[in-house]
Amino acid sequence: MFLRYFRLQESMDRFLTKLESVYTSSGGKKITLISHSMGGLLVKCFMCLHSDIFEKYVKSWITIATPFQGAPGYITTALLNGCSFVEGWEQNFFISKWSMQQLLIECPSIYELMASPTFSWENNPLLQIWRGKHDGSSKLSTLLESYSLTEMLPLMKEALSSNMVEVDGEKIHLPLNLEILKWANETRDILSRAKIPATVKFYNVYGTHNDTPHNVCYGTEHTPISDLKELLSAQPKYIYVNGDGTVPVESAKADGLEAVARVGVAADHRGIICDRHVFRILKHWLKAGEPDPFYNPLNDYVILPTAFEVEKHCEKGMQVTTLKEDWQVISPDTDASDTAATDNLAMLGAISVASVAMEQPHASAQATILVHPQSEGMKHLEVRASGVTMGA
Repeated sequence: MFLRYFRLQESMDRFLTKLESVYTSSGGKKITLISHSMGGLLVKCFMCLHSDIFEKYVKSWITIATPFQGAPGYITTALLNGCSFVEGWEQNFFISKWSMQQLLIECPSIYELMASPTFSWENNPLLQIWRGKHDGSSKLSTLLESYSLTEMLPLMKEALSSNMVEVDGEKIHLPLNLEILKWANETRDILSRAKIPATVKFYNVYGTHNDTPHNVCYGTEHTPISDLKELLSAQPKYIYVNGDGTVPVESAKADGLEAVARVGVAADHRGIICDRHVFRILKHWLKAGEPDPFYNPLNDYVILPTAFEVEKHCEKGMQVTTLKEDWQVISPDTDASDTAATDNLAMLGAISVASVAMEQPHASAQATILVHPQSEGMKHLEVRASGVTMGA
């Protein structure tokens, strides 16, 4: 996947062939697409370039953990060090991290996953370098310098300017590939103009609660970087943000499309595709199996009514209505915090409303809501309300 451009005609043609094949096999029924990670960018690119064809074949599109605005921390270090896609997966690779870096530097999709410099980041991705400089007395001074997305490109270009790889005894120059970078920027511009066709429903699921690399720092105060070419062998350190461990929440949520729903799930980038909460959400959206009218996928809980009583009667010229309603909120997550919650007091809220106007019936109402402490993943709610109308 890394070796291809998202919008290469060959990729678009192969994707179209798949759509036509599935559409035909299903007897002409529209398709529900489910994509993961870079697959979501491929789908978005096809949709943007071939909107009419996309609308013809697709009923709904659900994307999971897609880096719509890039994966800043990982991609920066992938180009400079190649270690990001090896860390934690060493046993699955038969090449060194340096060989991985030499492969990634010529991979079009890696450039297309660079953080978008035109996106309004809440947390701006930075490249930070401890630089060492000698003053007039030959004393080494250190300074932490920070570079924005546009400022870091000249530094990466310089760091990779002498990058070489040896193949069959021949040395090949492998600098930062500016032609691929230009193509990636054009792709990003195309993706920014994408719109969901009116008949297609779009859903976005993204991972949360994982430390996700965002800013990258090289060198230390005591071991600064004196030559940018040292970055290729330096060990990066990260400043993390919330995400799935690879893609920041901020990037995954920023699809730029009109979505039916966007839901965050506490899962990592690879694990999210087999997470039980995600399957439950997909089942609800796809209306697969028995319907669950009380399930709320936005918060992943079930609300079950356990009691409902309404009583009306007249008393001394007044019409009185009373309501009693009980709900059980069931959350799939149970942990130690549930036990601690049982020690807390129940929460009570109340509201009263009255209406008095000339030539209009006098009406008043009041309601109380009692929320009991959570226990074993369940929270009990009691609603009590009464209304009185005079002169109706």
